Amino acid sequence: MLVWRHVMSQRIDSYRPAGSPAGWSRVGDEVRRVVRLADPQLPYKARELLTALAQLALFCDGEGLPANAEVWLTREAIERFIAVGCPQVGESTRGNYRTRLVRLREVVVGGECRTGQPAKLSASVANSPYSRTELADLWGWAGGQPTEELRWGCKTLMALGLGVGLDSPEVIPVRVHDVRRTSSAGPVVVATRGIRRREILCRRPWEGVLAAAADRVDTTGTARYLFRPNCGSRGTNTVTNFLARTQPSANVPRLVMGRLRSTWLVELFEERLPITVIVAAAGVDTLHGLSRLLPYLPAVSADEAACLLRGSQ
Repeated sequence: MLVWRHVMSQRIDSYRPAGSPAGWSRVGDEVRRVVRLADPQLPYKARELLTALAQLALFCDGEGLPANAEVWLTREAIERFIAVGCPQVGESTRGNYRTRLVRLREVVVGGECRTGQPAKLSASVANSPYSRTELADLWGWAGGQPTEELRWGCKTLMALGLGVGLDSPEVIPVRVHDVRRTSSAGPVVVATRGIRRREILCRRPWEGVLAAAADRVDTTGTARYLFRPNCGSRGTNTVTNFLARTQPSANVPRLVMGRLRSTWLVELFEERLPITVIVAAAGVDTLHGLSRLLPYLPAVSADEAACLLRGSQ
């Protein structure tokens, strides 16, 4: 038994996901800790647990969530990862991931009570929206990157996040011809791919950036990707690995697609778009995820609330 546990411990300590993703340095220790904790209690091989949890952890890292297993292993985080975080694998593999992650959740966070009522779980933390000052700093940071590839890559990510609310898994497969503009000054429409397929009108301030990003990509003879058009390998860490190559600035916040999407959503709520429009544009089926943004929405005065509740004459 001691020998077996020693071998398992060595396998866990030496594990690294394929491709050496940049986010692994932030999440690796927590992934190993959780699998080491769970392995004696679960029938799955250590590598199967490591693979499933590593993919979930890297996805959550790309969304800007903290390196904390209690955040990764909430039901919401697991289901979001299964729905949009691993588009490159088949349905059966996603099912295996879900089974392993739910079992890990039971060990780490706790399962259901004997009464049948679910145990209370800590809710995952919503990505806080950027302030106007932070957005201005980010735009200046993007334009100050040392190479044209990095400059346009950062600007494209900002346009896709702040203009149409895409997250990392949706950014990766977008191709140039998915971005359409009917005229030189007309609206820009982005067609997404994958499970949450839909068409989204770009926010007016980001139309020009998004159109310029599409125009600069040479599409002669092939359908090129919008983000990182010269990168043929499209893994789940395409965005994270790109951002790891950017030159950081101590006075500028980290660019996180989840925070860009939250900023986009908060702006839609602030402008009082109908909730049905926001849900459709965001590509979600329920309001649960959107409700986490409530702390970031501005308060309404009592007088204005009274007028709104009473209704028009």
